[in-house]
Parts: sequence; C-alpha cells; structure tokens
Amino acid sequence: MKNDMEHLKFYNLGCTINYWYRAGSEDKWVLFFHGAGVDHEMFKEQFKIFDETYNIIAWDARGHGLSKLESGKKFEFEGMISDCKKIYEIYNIEKATIIGQSMGGNIAQEIAYYYPDLVDKIVLIDCSINTGKLTFIENYILKYSKFMFNCYPWDILVNQSARACSNKKEIRDYVKKCYRKIDKGTFIEVMMEVTNCLHEDEGFRFRQPVLLICGSDDKLGNIKKALEKYSKDDDNCVLHIIDKAGHNSNQDNPDLVNKLIYSMLNGTNCNL
Repeated sequence: MKNDMEHLKFYNLGCTINYWYRAGSEDKWVLFFHGAGVDHEMFKEQFKIFDETYNIIAWDARGHGLSKLESGKKFEFEGMISDCKKIYEIYNIEKATIIGQSMGGNIAQEIAYYYPDLVDKIVLIDCSINTGKLTFIENYILKYSKFMFNCYPWDILVNQSARACSNKKEIRDYVKKCYRKIDKGTFIEVMMEVTNCLHEDEGFRFRQPVLLICGSDDKLGNIKKALEKYSKDDDNCVLHIIDKAGHNSNQDNPDLVNKLIYSMLNGTNCNL
C-alpha cells in the first residue's frame, strides 16, 4: 500500500468500514472493491497507475479485513451497496471510476445498474455477471453450493480456494492469510450472499465504457463464459484475457492489467 494513503473509518449498518484514501488535486475519483474473502491490499499494484490528480479510495468490505461486523450482525450484500453510497455522500462524489474484482465487480455492476449517473467508467476483473441468464446446471450448482461448502473441512476449502485464485505462490499465500482472518461460517455466508446480486435482465446494457478482464486460467463458475457474452452483446464492453493468470488476474499479471486500465482511463486503444 502506498504510504500516502490515509487509513480512515466510517460506521454504517452495524459495521465500522475501514478504508484507505488518497486525496487528488482534481475531481477524478477511483473506487476499488476487492473480491470475497480478501482485502484492499489485493490492489496494491494497481494504486501505482494513478498520478496525484486522482482521488483514490479502497476499502476492506464489511466482514473482511479490518472491517469487522458487530456481534450477531450477518453479512449482507445489500449492506455493501449502502456502504458504497455512503462513500459517495462523505466526499460529495458526482461520478467515479469503479474497479472491482470478483465480488467487487458484482458491487460495481449493481451501482451501474441502479445508479448509472454515479459511474464514469468500470473495470470488472474476474467476476460473474449480475444480469445474465443461468443455465439449468448453473442454477442447480448454485442451489446446492452452501451444502457443498459445508462438506469441506475449512483448511481444505482455504487451500483449494487459494489455488483457484492464483498461479503464484505468494498470491496464494496472501489469499490464505486473508481467509484465515474470517471463520468458515462467515466465509460461506459471504459466498452465498453474493449470489443475491443475480437478477436476470438480458436486455441490460451499460451506459459507461467497461473494461472486462479475465485470467486465462480462471476456472471459477461461469465467469469466463459470462464475460465473453457481455463483450459480444454490449458494445460498451471490451474483454481482455490475461495469459497465465488465475481468478486474481490483477495480482498474477499486474503489469498487463495496469496497462489496460491506464489505456482505458486515458481513452486510448486497449487492444494491447
């Protein structure tokens, strides 16, 4: 994490949200939303893209990292949408670029869906599609996923999840470290709550430029297939497959991902 980012907090809906903020010299805002189970540090290489003109905010989402839920308070996906809106209110943000990985990408899509005027550009990294239509098999797997998660011993679930996230040992170790900060019950609760963002609307089209990024080795769910469909159906979406990268492709190949994000922000050709 860059040393010039200030660690701040705000309280909302039974959780103290920890976030990191770097003030910029212009009215340009970038919000980072990380994936399920990890924390804001997954974007530490992406923070380097932005010069001093950008305002940057990255949080530990509720129930993750330092943002601990109050005793007896359950993790809810809608709570993160409320937390995001709170950030807009605190800083009087009119529009922001949102960069989200996995669960964070689902949050970005929900903000773009319900509050499109708040979003300037979007970067979706290795995330499922909120508005797509699931197949019978995908619905079946989703229906029984909580049961399957519960069948796995916690250590095995942590290790398998880490292997799915990255091709690099240091990134897998980071994922394991993050996961072990939360218990198995909370992890399963998070994974199941994220599915509440799914609402079929095949006619939906983004009103903003959208950069879609997916690791070539991302085998989780239907992510790669869904992102490919987004890129074909929506002219605002451009998809890039990151070679030799897993689910956390921004960590597996930060140099290429950073070039793509930089190109998008500056309105240049992303066909690298």
